[in-house]
Amino acid sequence: MRRQFILQAATAVAALVLPAAAHAQAWPARPVKIVVPFATGGPADNYARFLAQRLPEVVGGSFVVENRPGAGAVIGTDVVAKSAPDGYTLLLMSNTHTVNETLVANKPYNLLRDFVGVAPINYSDLLLVAHPSLKANNVRELLKLAKERPGRINYASSGTGTPYHMAGELFKSMSGTFLVHIPYRGSSGARTDVLGGQVDLMFDAVTTMAEQAKAGKVRAIATTGKQRSAVLPDVPTVHEAGVPNYEATIWLGLMAPKGTPQAVVDKLNEAVSRIAGQPEVQRQWSAQGATAMVMTPAVFEKYLQDDIAKWAGVIKRANIKAE
Repeated sequence: MRRQFILQAATAVAALVLPAAAHAQAWPARPVKIVVPFATGGPADNYARFLAQRLPEVVGGSFVVENRPGAGAVIGTDVVAKSAPDGYTLLLMSNTHTVNETLVANKPYNLLRDFVGVAPINYSDLLLVAHPSLKANNVRELLKLAKERPGRINYASSGTGTPYHMAGELFKSMSGTFLVHIPYRGSSGARTDVLGGQVDLMFDAVTTMAEQAKAGKVRAIATTGKQRSAVLPDVPTVHEAGVPNYEATIWLGLMAPKGTPQAVVDKLNEAVSRIAGQPEVQRQWSAQGATAMVMTPAVFEKYLQDDIAKWAGVIKRANIKAE
């Protein structure tokens, strides 16, 4: 009787495990879509396309990128939340998503309820830049000007809740200044208007704005990491230049709809980790100002939980509101 029970239990377990394993072996049998809930031209889009080119070399198949920007990343994210959990629709996410868990109360999804963390990708510092027409060459001059002209200096972002927006709000809160936030539908439009002089300032990813600063099209005021960026070693951090303990970064990762087979999640995690761990990839990313992040799915889930809690505290202390 006991032997029969054990055999039945083993058969039941095999019935659950074998289809998942078979699915992972067959996956990907058709193109995998990476949804980017941000506009083209920014870090999320660029690194999504980088992965879409590299992942077929590791797992086979093909990967395509689909940009679905809008509503501070909520529109594209909801598309993925409502997709079949079969490994064929993935979300390219950033710390916009961990911020939105507190900042955007009426989202149609909950990040940790409706998604599973697959893998982080990389992180980079931000660069505070000013149009050359603004009479401020460094953080202290900017603070002085902002306090002399409260509400008359503005800064662009790629949308409410994005790292660019939160970097600005954190700067305002910690420096006691009043800057006007101008949200855009994506980082490309925000960047274009700062370069054109329609907007005074922007916190942008070092990976996309450093070359513009080096070319003199914008003035590099400060970087936002704990240490100076290797890409712009002569540019001080916000912390050392006048706002002690200030730090803000942008990081990227992959998520999938909750219920995606664990075998597929693990296979994707291994693939992304292998790509991020390649020396030539790390050199390429480092030259752009990005640092690879490698974690297991379980560690990444904990990282997401901690980041949500971190930004919840910042948002509540600074009384930041969605616009």
